Amino acid sequence: MKDYYKILGVPRNASQEEIKKAYRRLAHKYHPDKGGDEKKFKEINEAYQVLSDKEKRAQYDRFGRVFEGATPGEGGFGFDFSEWKKKPGFDFEFEDLGDIFEEFFGGGFWPPKKDLKRGKDIEVEIELSLAETLKDQHKEIILRKYIVCPRCQGSGAEPGSRLNECFSCRGTGQVQEIKRTFFGTVTRYVVCPECGGEGFRPEKPCNVCKGEGRIIGEEKIDVTIPAGVDSGQMIKIKGKGDAGRKKGKPGDLYLRISVRKHPIFERRGDDLYVEIPISFSQAALGDEVEVPTLEGKTLLLKVPPGTQSGKLFRISKKGIPHFSGFGRGNLYVKLKIKTPRRLTKKQRELLEKLRQEGI
Repeated sequence: MKDYYKILGVPRNASQEEIKKAYRRLAHKYHPDKGGDEKKFKEINEAYQVLSDKEKRAQYDRFGRVFEGATPGEGGFGFDFSEWKKKPGFDFEFEDLGDIFEEFFGGGFWPPKKDLKRGKDIEVEIELSLAETLKDQHKEIILRKYIVCPRCQGSGAEPGSRLNECFSCRGTGQVQEIKRTFFGTVTRYVVCPECGGEGFRPEKPCNVCKGEGRIIGEEKIDVTIPAGVDSGQMIKIKGKGDAGRKKGKPGDLYLRISVRKHPIFERRGDDLYVEIPISFSQAALGDEVEVPTLEGKTLLLKVPPGTQSGKLFRISKKGIPHFSGFGRGNLYVKLKIKTPRRLTKKQRELLEKLRQEGI
């Protein structure tokens, strides 16, 4: 069993900063490109991969002696639980095997594909009135987010300085991680801890962004919201999310639409519904009534004689435009006979006569 603390020359209670300093000093000394011992360099790198990670270090500190029960050598799978249980300090439960099985069978043996430099997506809510959904809306929004550093233009390096190849991963952005389990030795690729997967490090980090290639700032963005949008709908604005690290791909901006309720009109899909009160005489004798539209204009609706309360009339193509851009919904008018609460003496006399006539 290798003693990673001894390899790096640090005590077991060493801080993360002490481990990092020891690794840099030894890696610089034994780097093959500088005439050092390649085998020793790989051993130093292996030790750092474990001790620089808090979870891995804790696992190593706890189970380091346990893994001595595995068959040594490349890919060895021989083990004997009865022998392991005899070893001092053997105390892990079978539940602990889940993490090991996940490490072994859960992938991670190939270089990671995730774009570590890509900026995050941003979601913003845009509130519209119902009338605003009738046509395209052009709005300017101001976002506080990560923007490309204006000094280094996203490179992360101070202008005029060079970008040097990372001495740990040799420009690949990935290093090998070797783990010992009771199945044997498992090797996989992980993101280089020195360069964060970049493959290079600036000779002198940018004074403004400190090597990130981006800073927090404000950006004005002009967006177009198509006619016909509805509440809950998402509109994607590509490349307008957070700027990526060191010229990485930016994230996307998502606009979540929220349409305010209208005091008169009710929206159902792309159709509009409105209720119009009429008098008993209008319903019985027929009439023409004014119907409001979402555009603010009024239409005349012919009410046939004998119209019943609750009757629904359709006015074609006076609803909400279809989001596809072709056509629009309808306007439905519901007539409701309004019963007067107070009557004049003459009105009462006339209604009494109508009642005598059976109306």
